[in-house]
Amino acid sequence: MAYSSRIVDGELDVLLAGLPAISMEGPKAVGKTETALRRAGTVHRLDDPEQLQIAQAAPDRLVGGEPPVLIDEWQRLPTSWDLVRRAVDAGSGPASFLLTGSMAPREAPVHSGAGRIVTVRMRPMSLAERWPETPAVSLARLLKGRARPPVEGATERTLADYADEIVRSGFPAIRQLSGRLLRAQLDGYLDRIVERDFAESGHRVRERGGLRRWLTAYAAASSTTATFETIRDAASAGTGDRPAKTTTLPFRATLEHLWMIEEVPAWTPVRSRLRRLASSPVHQLADPALAARLLGVDVDALIEGASAGPAMPRDGTLLGALFESLVTLSVRVYAQAAKARVYHLRTRAGEREVDLIVERGDGRVLALEVKLAATVRDEDLRHLHWLADRIGGELLDAVVITTGREAYRREDGIAVVPAALLGP
Repeated sequence: MAYSSRIVDGELDVLLAGLPAISMEGPKAVGKTETALRRAGTVHRLDDPEQLQIAQAAPDRLVGGEPPVLIDEWQRLPTSWDLVRRAVDAGSGPASFLLTGSMAPREAPVHSGAGRIVTVRMRPMSLAERWPETPAVSLARLLKGRARPPVEGATERTLADYADEIVRSGFPAIRQLSGRLLRAQLDGYLDRIVERDFAESGHRVRERGGLRRWLTAYAAASSTTATFETIRDAASAGTGDRPAKTTTLPFRATLEHLWMIEEVPAWTPVRSRLRRLASSPVHQLADPALAARLLGVDVDALIEGASAGPAMPRDGTLLGALFESLVTLSVRVYAQAAKARVYHLRTRAGEREVDLIVERGDGRVLALEVKLAATVRDEDLRHLHWLADRIGGELLDAVVITTGREAYRREDGIAVVPAALLGP
């Protein structure tokens, strides 16, 4: 399979030009190894039992060879992290080491690596990486903070295209498949998490059916701030066997260590006068395709609005929730390239909320609303106008992300951008 260029490639090249060690982290099958292999001079694959055995017997071999030295799945031998750290302390030059990992190790390294090893997050492919057309609207440009830039461009992408991308996934090798083969690969991916990855991360699951039900309930809560009590209740629907809180709390923690859950944290502004903001995160799996597969929905079911999985309080349809997941994934990829962070905003009573807040290092923000619609009504913009009134010049720009065909800026200054046209 030909290598698909990733937005993180540019970030890696810049960092490797000046730093000795980079650790790439993210879920399995996201493309970390393939991206790292394009730069590596020496490769140690610690998911290979023979190479792992050699490394255990002679660990110093891991830091020798032509640089960059790639230590793939380093968490299988946690001491490899400390070996790299010590090599950096001893004077290793730029682009000496690349580490990749798909889970946190059972035994933490002796040292955090702060100041020696820089971590780069790699996520499933964004829409800009999946589709060949060049995005017309740059998130980085919207974040610049000068006069709001003009917004224009057109796309032929339809609602069906977005639904297809939700179920196809952003995992490079898996998304090439279709039909039964695609479903089988995603099922196998989820089975591996339940059957093997939990145990390999140091957490034993006595009742795997309970974990699967909790995962399904969590998938049904995508793009909501449902409480974990609500998710726990939904996981027991129809079984009469409510899992204990002490059972489900490790589920969440372990899935975060596997980079399978990446919740959107609540925005807690320092510079603005906003008060009474909620602190609950918005629930998101690493890829909306995993949520769709857990819930057993395909493109037709999503478009028809068929319900699936545990009942979960949410505004709108499941397609709307998973479209927001897809946009959130893409915005996170673009924001990382722009050295910005992604949050959400919701007041405690829930009367005001903004789907995504992209914050620059200086605290100024870009506000994004996600709408599963081709057109935008004035009613859809009320929260963006409210935020603009509250924080004034701290708001760099305001955007509505849609499933429409054209990008433009309204007379009130708010940009309307189809998801396919937004890029880094």
